[in-house]
Amino acid sequence: MHTELPSGEDYISDLPQSIIETILTKLPLRDAVRTSILSNKWRYKWATLTQLEFDDKCVSCNHDRALAEVNLVTFITRFLFLHDGPIHRFSLSTGYLQGSPDVDQWLLFLSRKDVKELILELGDGEWFRAPSCLFACRKLVRLELVRCELDPPLSFKGFLNLKHLNLQQVLIAPDAVENLISCCPLLESLTLSYFDSLELTIRAPNLKYLILEGEFKDICLENTPMLVAISVAMYMTDMTDDIAEHFGQSSSCNFDKFLGGVPSLEKLSGHIYFTKYMSVGNTLGKTQITYQRLKVIELYQVSFEDMKEVTVVLRLILNAPNLQELQISGSSNPSPATETPDLDFWEKECPCDCAFKRLKIVKMTDVSGVPHEMGFIEFLLGNSPVLEIMSITPSVYVTEGRVNMLIELLRLKRASAEAEIIFVQDQV
Repeated sequence: MHTELPSGEDYISDLPQSIIETILTKLPLRDAVRTSILSNKWRYKWATLTQLEFDDKCVSCNHDRALAEVNLVTFITRFLFLHDGPIHRFSLSTGYLQGSPDVDQWLLFLSRKDVKELILELGDGEWFRAPSCLFACRKLVRLELVRCELDPPLSFKGFLNLKHLNLQQVLIAPDAVENLISCCPLLESLTLSYFDSLELTIRAPNLKYLILEGEFKDICLENTPMLVAISVAMYMTDMTDDIAEHFGQSSSCNFDKFLGGVPSLEKLSGHIYFTKYMSVGNTLGKTQITYQRLKVIELYQVSFEDMKEVTVVLRLILNAPNLQELQISGSSNPSPATETPDLDFWEKECPCDCAFKRLKIVKMTDVSGVPHEMGFIEFLLGNSPVLEIMSITPSVYVTEGRVNMLIELLRLKRASAEAEIIFVQDQV
């Protein structure tokens, strides 16, 4: 039965405030403010929003950068001045503002509003220097800063509620960033991107997710027993540097310093120079712990002409009994070998009773066909009884030898009758 609603009834305005806020949150803030013209009931509905997302769309598109900056500052200032109630999330992402003193005033205002999530990404020019009042936001659960200078005051005792910390292109003293991490006892997620020449020791007993990207000299995970996912990319500005010297290597083993205390690890992604860093001081052998939960390993730009890097890969997979997926990319343009490869390595160094009992998917890209690379593929095929897919993508530098590589792959023995070798000819 169809019932017509009485004309003139305003059902939307009488919705619960929580539903109205959900509707307004889906709109850009500029449009949310414009709802004030709908009726007297809607005049200040926007003023109680707890989720505030400011960006360049808050002002009209204007080719005059200075005018756009003035308009954006005016809009945000008036918005906060008229705001009523708590602010749970404040996000500001703009290319107009860089070092505006108004930002300091906004942060002071937010520190008195018990803000829980704070995201700041200001411009691409002069870096923003965070005021000391930022550290007075004691209720913070999430903090994301992009392109800023950070100098915690001596009185700072930490963000006791912080669970997510994301610092990208942030200027901060090495001891200050270590202290900041240590003073966040509930920290679960940590991202440090575009840091230069940083020697870092991480102590975070509740940390679960770690992303590191930059020119790190050394990394030590000292108290991180809860880590489940790690992604690391290590850069080198000077490509002629000696690896051990560049990474500030002492007499200790980088593998043990980085992965010696992460028993809960489930996924490891090692990008550029990761296996080189891990190879310094490393020897093939059983680790102090077994990675029982480690199911996915992704390693990029592994040189199969450097047996130290190959040893890192082997040490990882041999100590991950429940590994299910392995992705490895080789060096896209391998250099000529400087010494004759030890072709007996796989029989001498790898245990004869080895079996990857849960490994189902192996994806290898930028395969150049060097002896130890083919030996590694043969080793996996012969010791993976439940393997389903072995995907091989040759390097773009391999042209004439592709047919021979395919023939050699098809001749290799497979422990799994279901294993399918997929030879990907062209990368899209």
